[in-house]
Amino acid sequence: MDIQWYPGHMDKAQKEVQSKLKQVDVVIELADARIPRSSRNPLLETIIQDKPSVIVLTKADLADPKVTEEWKQYYRDQGIEAVDVDSKHKKGLHVIKEAALQQTERLQARWKRKGIKPRAIRAMIIGIPNVGKSTLINQWIGKKTAKIGDRPGITKNQQWLKMGKEMDLLDTPGILWPKFEDPYVGERLAATGAIKDELLDLQDIAYFIIGICQEYYPEKLLQRFGLEDKPRETSLEWFEDIGRKRGALLAGAEIDYEKAGEMVVREFRGGLLGRISLERPYDEASE
Repeated sequence: MDIQWYPGHMDKAQKEVQSKLKQVDVVIELADARIPRSSRNPLLETIIQDKPSVIVLTKADLADPKVTEEWKQYYRDQGIEAVDVDSKHKKGLHVIKEAALQQTERLQARWKRKGIKPRAIRAMIIGIPNVGKSTLINQWIGKKTAKIGDRPGITKNQQWLKMGKEMDLLDTPGILWPKFEDPYVGERLAATGAIKDELLDLQDIAYFIIGICQEYYPEKLLQRFGLEDKPRETSLEWFEDIGRKRGALLAGAEIDYEKAGEMVVREFRGGLLGRISLERPYDEASE
């Protein structure tokens, strides 16, 4: 399954991010805690280069907490500060600001040595579409400043936001990259909602989600869908059992694969299957 999506406005947004980078002191890069590697834009990594940065793993309430801790340690082993947040329930938001300010300590010390009057730290917040950026910003600031939606591509323009006296925040649109070289990346992004559903076959995405659950979280499938605990060798067997159990049927008791697929994807994204991570730091496929 070859999934690609790169609207024209993303190319413009990427160039704008690059042009504004010199104006900021630290970059706050958001990644989906369920797919930390796949949800990081490799082009942004190239643009950021040596600029102080923090990785924020969003939607941590939907990810496997044990795997999230593994990812945080994975990045810290590379010298990259990483924190996780649950914006929906306002958990961990204060840690982002603390981590960003900590990353600019050298800069602030240099200002002090040179006798430069301290000013608010300028931070740029970046990430792919539908990574939870607008929700995080609104919860962080305490008012609805950024547009929120459950589909990618809501934020189209950059805007500066005040984060108290200590920080000014530059919000940017979600940006993907022109081509996903690894097909697994496209599947993971599609599963988490970073790509418009109109471009997808949700039945295939459901197979992918079930395949991950079959390997790592079979008990979650059994519990959520009330399935019999019996041997199943393929994702298709799980998928058909789920369809039957939920009544996703056509005439003649045939499985309605389209309806069942939409249901599985919707319940995964909503966290109804439980806290599930779709990739791990040292999975061969995710490397």
